Amino acid sequence: MTASIKTCLAGFATVGLCWSLAVRAAGGSPALPNILLILADDLGYGDVGCYNDQSKVPTPHLDRLASEGLRFTDAHSPSTVCTPTRYSLLTGRMAFRNGMRGVFTGAGGPCLIEENRITLPSLLQDQGYVTALIGKWHVGMTFFDRQGEAIHENGLEAVKRIDWNRTIPDGPVHRGFDHFFGTACCPTTDWLYAYIENDRIPVPPTRIVDRTPLPKHPYSRDNRPGLIAPDFDLEEVDVLFLEKSVRFLEDHVRQRPERPFFLFHSAQAVHLPSFPGEAFKGKTDAGPHGDFIFEFDYIVGELLKTLRRLDLADNTLVIVTSDNGPEVTSIYHMRQTFDHDGARPWRGVKRDNWEGGHRVPLIMRWPGRIPNGTQTDQTVCLTDLMATCAELTDFQLPRNAGEDSISLVPLFTNPDTPVRTWTLHQTISLALAIRKGQWKYLDHRGSGGNNYTRRQLSPFALEETEPDAPGQLYDLEKDPGETTNLYFRHPEIVAAMKNQLEEFRRTGRSAP
Repeated sequence: MTASIKTCLAGFATVGLCWSLAVRAAGGSPALPNILLILADDLGYGDVGCYNDQSKVPTPHLDRLASEGLRFTDAHSPSTVCTPTRYSLLTGRMAFRNGMRGVFTGAGGPCLIEENRITLPSLLQDQGYVTALIGKWHVGMTFFDRQGEAIHENGLEAVKRIDWNRTIPDGPVHRGFDHFFGTACCPTTDWLYAYIENDRIPVPPTRIVDRTPLPKHPYSRDNRPGLIAPDFDLEEVDVLFLEKSVRFLEDHVRQRPERPFFLFHSAQAVHLPSFPGEAFKGKTDAGPHGDFIFEFDYIVGELLKTLRRLDLADNTLVIVTSDNGPEVTSIYHMRQTFDHDGARPWRGVKRDNWEGGHRVPLIMRWPGRIPNGTQTDQTVCLTDLMATCAELTDFQLPRNAGEDSISLVPLFTNPDTPVRTWTLHQTISLALAIRKGQWKYLDHRGSGGNNYTRRQLSPFALEETEPDAPGQLYDLEKDPGETTNLYFRHPEIVAAMKNQLEEFRRTGRSAP
């Protein structure tokens, strides 16, 4: 794989992606579309060229995808951090409703998705899809010790207690996926550096990771000294995930061509530590993190190329997005060293309830169903993928599923169609915000996530215009940078939005 990557990279600037957009004749394609969902980790709105004309990182495949599909300019992750976003994406339900703060690491669990809850993959599974997850799970799972007791703890000591001979009872294959290859948490960060296949770890970790030979740079200091398996290469995780996804697609065409597939490719890139694979080092002028973003773009391109090679592209809905905004360290050093702003043009970063923490790239392509080069400014949320796939497959969501999910299918043909009246936002601390049109109300002081008195963040702190206000109200139409708090100027809007937020909290749903 590495040799072929180097060959492709050598001429990436001149490679033409000549995708056929011809629609297959009636009856010549499956009734249901294949679905490929590619989720980046910590990829910011400003990290992608088609969202930021001042980006210092080339993203030719993402830019090409946008030119051949639908680009969302007002799309939001359900949360400003990993675990709750993934829960919400997979269930169509905002994660604050289950009360968990923070994220899982190491042996953390149990699975945050309730056992009997309908999930995006289980919905599609019931409609005849073959479903697979390749990559990062991070929604919790249960490991056991040698006495058969569930561990459900983070940290190194908890990982050391795992009995590797015992199967996992509440992982992806128990929540709607037919196949899973990946990691429990952040692949190169979270104490347990080992791959899981379906419900077990076939090659258990044997030693504490030796960080001595790993790259040393400002973006490399995020991997904890956990247990690592002999086959786990911290610098080639995303290359392996790509190989596994390509193999799934090839096997699907060979073994089950009559059935549609749902492939969720959940990347490690571009979560810190920024360890681009060997073939990607030095490929940009934006340092290791820029190279890592470039690697993610390459992965998108390779998956699209595989769809074309296997004659799957015309009937596959491709969705590419990110789980939240860019990380603090990435923003600080990329701004200082390379004049690259992964959050541009928004205020805030990962963990913050300001736009930079949750406004994310979202691009969809479906030849013949989504016109080329279209854009929508409608506000949407990644929880909406649940209702979208339900409508595409003629699945009727019951009231106890997809409680915060609204179908985006109308935007495929009319990108100016309003689909959402209200949108909810949440942070790692469960601080909440609510959006309606131009108005955004934050039901808390400050960012709701990061501490802007910290050294790396203090240069980006803005003066609070209403320091005594218990919340924040911004007019995003006139003030997209969220610089002027209008809390006391529009008390009637604050009251209405706060009441609606409480109503959505009380009733357990925000979808109609």
